[in-house]
This record gives sequence, structure tokens and C-alpha cells, in this order.
Amino acid sequence: MKNLYIFISCFVLGLIGAAQTVQLNSFASGFSSPVEIAHAGDSRLFVVEKSGIIKILNSDGSVNPNPFLNISGLVGSGGERGLLGLAFAPDYATSGRFYVNYTDNSSTDQPNTVISKYTVSANPNVADTSGEIILTYQQPYSNHNGGKLAFGNDGFLYIAVGDGGSGGDPQNRAQNTNSLFGKLLRIDVSGATYSIPSNNPFSSSADGPNDPRPEIYAIGLRNPWKFSFDSTTNDLWIADVGQNAYEEINKVIGSGNPGDNYGWRCYEGTHTYNTSTNCPSGGLNSTVAPVAEYPHVGSGCSGSITGGYVYRGSNFPNFSGKYFFADYCTQNIGILTENGSNWDLVFQTPNITKGWTTLGEDVNGELYIAGGSSVYKISDANLDISENETFSFKMYPNPTKNIVNLDLSGIQNKVISINIYNIQGRKILGIAPTQQKITLNIQNYGGGLYFMEVRFDDSSKTIKKLTIN
Repeated sequence: MKNLYIFISCFVLGLIGAAQTVQLNSFASGFSSPVEIAHAGDSRLFVVEKSGIIKILNSDGSVNPNPFLNISGLVGSGGERGLLGLAFAPDYATSGRFYVNYTDNSSTDQPNTVISKYTVSANPNVADTSGEIILTYQQPYSNHNGGKLAFGNDGFLYIAVGDGGSGGDPQNRAQNTNSLFGKLLRIDVSGATYSIPSNNPFSSSADGPNDPRPEIYAIGLRNPWKFSFDSTTNDLWIADVGQNAYEEINKVIGSGNPGDNYGWRCYEGTHTYNTSTNCPSGGLNSTVAPVAEYPHVGSGCSGSITGGYVYRGSNFPNFSGKYFFADYCTQNIGILTENGSNWDLVFQTPNITKGWTTLGEDVNGELYIAGGSSVYKISDANLDISENETFSFKMYPNPTKNIVNLDLSGIQNKVISINIYNIQGRKILGIAPTQQKITLNIQNYGGGLYFMEVRFDDSSKTIKKLTIN
């Protein structure tokens, strides 16, 4: 007890000056090319597979056996094509509306991007497969499809559209306002058909073949592979994949100004790329400057940003207000920390490395990341004292309020005791288990950080952090 008390006390005091380190904890596996993680305002996560399937991932790490939605028969998947985006309407709890973004199977070279509306069925874990197409546009090439969908604080649906593909935006579509490519679109989907918000920059356009497209909200994007809204400030963050030299991260207050120009193809980050035609008259100063950029190093796959989220959870105070993202090529995780009017960028190589394809945020603001076939929880290693466990037990839900479940079936050694300690190191519960699956009543404990200790017959032990709301 004394040793544990000293360990926890030193551990807690050490948090004040400890270097921030990202720790990834395995949460669920068995997915096929996960490209998006979203929540619908409850404890579930919805994992989007590129082939056209959406699966429900529960808060205990289990995956429902039946998919939430399967539209694989409509989706053309391969390379950068597939089911790429998912967004639940702000009134999903009552309307059951959600929206998806996918490339169809009409062509492998020039497929259509389709934005469709679906609704949940009487079963909250299964969607109605009868969708309604909202918007389509034909891709000129097979790459740079963007695909992210998200609702802003204004209630409108934002759609990330890549520049059409190939390389270098050969037709300069990103700066051409009569093209949807290389843009952030914004539409109102609250009615039977979509409408144009009145303060979109080209809302009054006649929408002829040579007129600006009224759906456009911002221009000058290359391949915005993920954007998000800060769940506290509602500020917009866009990660834009670079051509061959720089990756960039953009942030604007709120959703920015209608008509914002993020610079591509004239500029790659803050660097001139191709200013031969149709670039802003004020040059780089007329564009939205990225809050951060980083160069490619080496040859081959040396940089491809996967945008993320500002951490607004409660489990890891050191992370609060920081923007987390990843890189598919380098397999690093990046963190932006506000420093006055600037943002400081650091990269960390996590304990697990993958080609990271998406980050996700749950209803509580905790962050997740997907790569390969697995989803991982992002945590602060300074608070994760179970990272070197030899034997693992499952503990869920966590965070929790009234009960916590323990599953000891994955442990080979004999368990002789289970103990809970508070942050001061005082043992507040101790039991000798007789079963492999145990439910503990903790409703009389105060909210805060606790430690669940499992001791084995060989004098070893393993500890996990427990958060009680």
C-alpha cells in the first residue's frame, strides 16, 4: 500500500512538468479500410469502411454483428474512391437523418461523387437502406475526392471537395468558381431538397455553366482529407494534403468568411506553386494563411496529412485545447498547441504505428484514430500506467458513473485480489474475485480519477486508470 501510494503521488506530481506523450490503446479491430469515425450524439461510434459499410462500435469496444448501413452495391471503392464521409444531422435524435459521401461504381476513372440522405429505421442500430440523392458531381480523375462531411454550428452541411485529381490541378479548378472542385461547399439540408444559405458568397448566382456555383463557401483547396469544427469554439480546422513538398493545416474563427481562399494551386502552404493564371490579385496575402505547415522529407510516401480534432475531453487535461492530427506516410501523430497568436507544432511517434486514415471524436470529446484494420484510443501516456501490461483485463464503461464491469477472461495468471485506489493512494475497495466477469457498484464514489489494480498469485499486478463522472 505504501509503495503504491508513493507511486501514485509521484506520478500525479510529475504530471505538472512531464513531457506530453501520446499513447495509443487498442479499442477495436476487424475493420476493412476504415476511413471515418463519427458519433450521433450518444455513446456509440460509427466506423465507415471504404467499401460502403458503416459499423457500430460500442463504448465497451464491441462491434455490432450487423452493419448500421451497407451500400457497398452502390459504391465504387479503390484507391482514393469509396464511401468517404458520414455526418449526422443536428436533430438526428428526432429526425433520424444522416448523410453520406461516396464515389459511385459508374466508372473507375471518372466516377460520380454522391451526397445522399438516409434515415435510421425503427431499430436504432440499423438504417433504412432507401437513400435519397441530394447532390452529385462527376470526378474528372480517380483521385483527390475529399469526402468529409460535417455540420457546422450554423446547422448547415459542409462538404469537402478535392481539386478533381491528377497532379498539380492541371485545369486550376480550385480557383475556378464555376467548378465545385477544390472547394468547401455549404448547403442547407433542413428542407425536402437542399437550398443555398443566403450568405454563401455566390448565393445569388444564376448558376449557369459559366456562373459561380452557389454551393461554394470557400475555394483554393487541393485535397482536404478531413476537416472538423472545434466542439467548444466552433472554429473550423482544415487539413489539406499537399502536392509534393508541404502539408498544411488551416484554422479560421467560426467557419471563416464566405469566399475564403485557401490558396491552392497558386500556393502550396505559404510557398508559390503555380501562379501562372487565375490567382488572387493580392497574392499570398489575399489567402487564408495556414496556422501550420510541414515539409516532406525524403522520397516516396513522405507526407500525407490526415486531419483531426481539437481535444475537448475530460480524461487528459494536458491535451485540452490542442489540435491532434496524423500523417498517413510518416505514421506520426502531430499536435498543435496555441502559443499566443501562433501554434507550436510537434510530432510524436506513438507506441503503435500505422498508415493513419482517420481520427474520430466521441460524444465526450475523447479522441480515436484508425489505421489498418483497427481503432485506437488516444491517451496521455503520463496518465496511462497500463501501457506495459503483460496480462490485460477489460474494464468498461470507462468513464462511468454507477457501475464498472471487469472481464478477467483474458488473464492467464490466477487473480487473487481486485482493488480500487483513489488519487491520494487510499484503497477504497478490495475484493477476492470468484468469477471472471464482475460488476462493481461505484455509485457512492465521488467523481474523479481512480486506479483499478488487479493482483496475481505470482506477486505481479496490473493497473488501469478509471474515470468516474
